[in-house]
Amino acid sequence: MRERLYLFDTTLRDGQQTQGVQFSMPEKLQIAQALDDLGVDYIEGGWPGANPTDSDFFAARPQTRATFTAFGMTKRAGRSAENDDVLAAVLDAGTPAVCLVGKSHDFHVTTALGITLDENVENIRASIAHVIAKGREAMLDAEHFFDGYKANPDYALRCLMAARDAGARWIVLCDTNGGTLPEEVGAITAAVIAAGIPGDRLGIHCHDDTGNAVANSLAAVRAGARQVQGTLNGLGERCGNANLTTLIPTLLLKEPFASRFETGITPAALAGLLKTSRMLDDILNRVPLRSAPYIGASAFSHKAGLHASAILKDPTTYEHVDPGLVGNARVIPMSNQAGQSNLRARLAAAGVEVAPGDPRLSAILDQIKTREDEGYAYDGAQASFELLARRALGLCPEFFEVKRYRVTVERRKNKYNDMVSLSEAVVVVKIGGEKVMSVSDSMDLDGSDRGPVNALAKALGKDLGPYQACIDDMKLVDFKVRITQGGTEAVTRVIIDSEDGQGRRWSTVGVSPNIVDASFEALLEAIQWKLIRDHVAPAA
Repeated sequence: MRERLYLFDTTLRDGQQTQGVQFSMPEKLQIAQALDDLGVDYIEGGWPGANPTDSDFFAARPQTRATFTAFGMTKRAGRSAENDDVLAAVLDAGTPAVCLVGKSHDFHVTTALGITLDENVENIRASIAHVIAKGREAMLDAEHFFDGYKANPDYALRCLMAARDAGARWIVLCDTNGGTLPEEVGAITAAVIAAGIPGDRLGIHCHDDTGNAVANSLAAVRAGARQVQGTLNGLGERCGNANLTTLIPTLLLKEPFASRFETGITPAALAGLLKTSRMLDDILNRVPLRSAPYIGASAFSHKAGLHASAILKDPTTYEHVDPGLVGNARVIPMSNQAGQSNLRARLAAAGVEVAPGDPRLSAILDQIKTREDEGYAYDGAQASFELLARRALGLCPEFFEVKRYRVTVERRKNKYNDMVSLSEAVVVVKIGGEKVMSVSDSMDLDGSDRGPVNALAKALGKDLGPYQACIDDMKLVDFKVRITQGGTEAVTRVIIDSEDGQGRRWSTVGVSPNIVDASFEALLEAIQWKLIRDHVAPAA
């Protein structure tokens, strides 16, 4: 029988300590629901009383299958657990579980807290006992445990034993500074179990300051810990926490973990992992990390012709897992390094079959190489590549014709007598024999100007007649500009990432000496790709 492994998510608490991250109440509710759908066992919602948003979030009482958990600290010295107002605020949140942070490094006890070692042990014992007396599941986050163990193992263990003897369900070993390495984590975790803390009551909480948070977590699991804490996308203070979007598929898909352990994550939930990760990035207005393990856009990307040729014969030649298991997809990028194997594989993925040796393949490759010499980059703009190939093969429908467009940028005074910018765009297209003109500006809801490209995108997508329903769920999620040549011969390359309501994400490229023209080319191709992929018929 496989052992049960428990997943504890702290995105809403420790993840919120990321520099520049502050979740709103609706965002916390959305993330909590997504975590519950994913199947984690515990959702740590924050610190009740620490700020109004956290207090309101706990007051909302989110209904989750996962055990909803409040975070706080052990009671302060010089008062009882029953009379500590900070501890009382945590308990008043009414959550089924409470996780309390307590010092386990003697240096921090005497220096940071300024109390005796005995007082700290009593704070841990009394606080855990009080939580249990209130009918809650109690956990101790043993802060700075690994550093404390290396400095004074007897005292660090004494702190854990106080929590164990008071009845804590989980005692979590925290690598708070993130400086411990996997071999040390495994050895110390094993030593803790040997000292009398059962593995099925032991958790691991790692930070990523050496880039080893995931490896450290796995080392602790192999040594016997049965609860793993982490955050979505590795959010967290400084370098972040152990990344659950890496840990979860590793635990479910890689040996020895897959055959030894079971979790609350179903195969269907695992297949939604990429979507969950992207949801968080959208909330934070962040660009997803392309190189992220399992879920990154480049995680299953095969650029070299030799690799693509092998992938066509057997995907396991260059893929350690099936990308579909985590909701990702294989990508065969196109570039001036590409061969016919890459090209045919990429076309096949787009639903276009071309026989080996077809002379049009060489023509497409030549065109790609010529255009990349001009500044285009198709390995980062797969949708634009697909459109280029479809045009060469005669498989690219003509949905509409752009007759003209204009963008203006004006500086003028607003009602507060401040000088502000306003960008306006006019786009005229011909659809099925009829001309349509759309006008838009780039003014945001808060009155700020979002720039000429924003105005152009809004005008282009404002009224496309029979195609409007298809493109209404499109949004521009990233905009990258690079100058590919210097001086008077400068050429601007723009790559735009778009996303739709189906969770699809695609990239298009435009190149011109004029940044507006380059941007418009990329915007236009983004819409064309969407119409093709949604099987929209050209207007008569």
